[in-house]
Amino acid sequence: MNLDRRSFAAAAAAGVLLPHAVRAAPPRVTFPKGFLWGAATAGHQIEGNNLNSDIWLLEQVKPSVFSEPSGDACNSLELWPIDLDLVKSLGLNCYRFSLEWARIEPEPGQFSIAMLNHYKAIVDGCRARGLAPLVTYCHYAAPRWFAARGGWLNPEAPQLFARFCDRATRHLGAGIHTAMTLNEPNIVPMLQVVLPPQAQTIIALTLDGAAKALGVPELAVANTAKQADVPRLTAALLAAHKAGKAAIKAARPDLPVGLTLAMFDDEAVGAPAMRDRMRQQLYGTWLEAARDDDFIGVQNYEKVRWGPEGRLPPPAGAVRNDNGGEVYGPSLANACRYAHAVARVPVLVSEHGVATSDDRIRAKLIPGALVELHKAMVEGLPVLGYVHWSLLDNYEWVAGYKSHLGLFAVDRTTFARTAKPSAGVLGAIARANGL
Repeated sequence: MNLDRRSFAAAAAAGVLLPHAVRAAPPRVTFPKGFLWGAATAGHQIEGNNLNSDIWLLEQVKPSVFSEPSGDACNSLELWPIDLDLVKSLGLNCYRFSLEWARIEPEPGQFSIAMLNHYKAIVDGCRARGLAPLVTYCHYAAPRWFAARGGWLNPEAPQLFARFCDRATRHLGAGIHTAMTLNEPNIVPMLQVVLPPQAQTIIALTLDGAAKALGVPELAVANTAKQADVPRLTAALLAAHKAGKAAIKAARPDLPVGLTLAMFDDEAVGAPAMRDRMRQQLYGTWLEAARDDDFIGVQNYEKVRWGPEGRLPPPAGAVRNDNGGEVYGPSLANACRYAHAVARVPVLVSEHGVATSDDRIRAKLIPGALVELHKAMVEGLPVLGYVHWSLLDNYEWVAGYKSHLGLFAVDRTTFARTAKPSAGVLGAIARANGL
């Protein structure tokens, strides 16, 4: 298992069950040397008790679009060494995680050395295990004081974010392999496609309740905003990405920096006008901005069919995720092809997975998607690596703990991690660097 005695004892004490090695035939398809194989998490979704964040507040107001509060999450603020051991045990070579801005800067301009050291320990812990640390600076959550100034609707928001990026990079940036400023800054318009129409009413009530609690007239959180505020939110996040990237590069010029986008595999049914319009609406601004970045992170979960009047349901017989979306192996490669065609920079698969309680779907999707991704790479698509979402069954925002995307199940009482068969599937591919 490649675990030292102390790590193994800690894993056993936490009730972790590691996957059995998967015996595989010699690979038919081989990925390039140095290809990144990893699993991803995000601080708010796994650490627990992120009390000082804007999203924690949104979880508590009534009514709330969040179906339940995050609470202890996976207790990874304490158990992060075990999580790193799990990544290593699978034979992966990288781990994507996020910094929690609310912990590092609990009050404006007051930076916690203890929390900066905490995240530096995770970076160092990755390196000690042979894992490349892929670090997201803002995976949606921001400090409560930031929300009390209007969140991302505050004209000063981009510079406040850049100040955080500067401080964090100067403290822990030396060990980072790859940096991502923002996670899915296009998620709010994407949610208009994914969520039922009535969800927008609850989102507005949630934001109004949180704004009232903070004593501000309006509020926008990175993954929770009114559709009417999308233009201002997009402008703010775009400015934040540029300012944050500049701050990171000033502290460490050689560090590769990009951002990640949520992307469907968009298929035109009939005339392509609607598909093309939606692509521009959902990704256009961001893919164009990424032309100045070192890479673009692609995060794909489903295929969407666009007819002349809008989104069409999946075809009869299609495999579906728990939200009713189509699970389709080639979707990942298709999304990556489009991202690269517009952005013209290398692609990092920073997230890929499926929301399902049936792990057989996940275990089949992983190799199916990777075969098609490899075909695209043979055709010339530059792909840096594949990072699966998620390492753990964690807090999935509005869905709470009802949505399962992890390679490991997590007991909600003991926090024991238990490998699913899909973990062994991904591990065997990573160890072979092919399939």
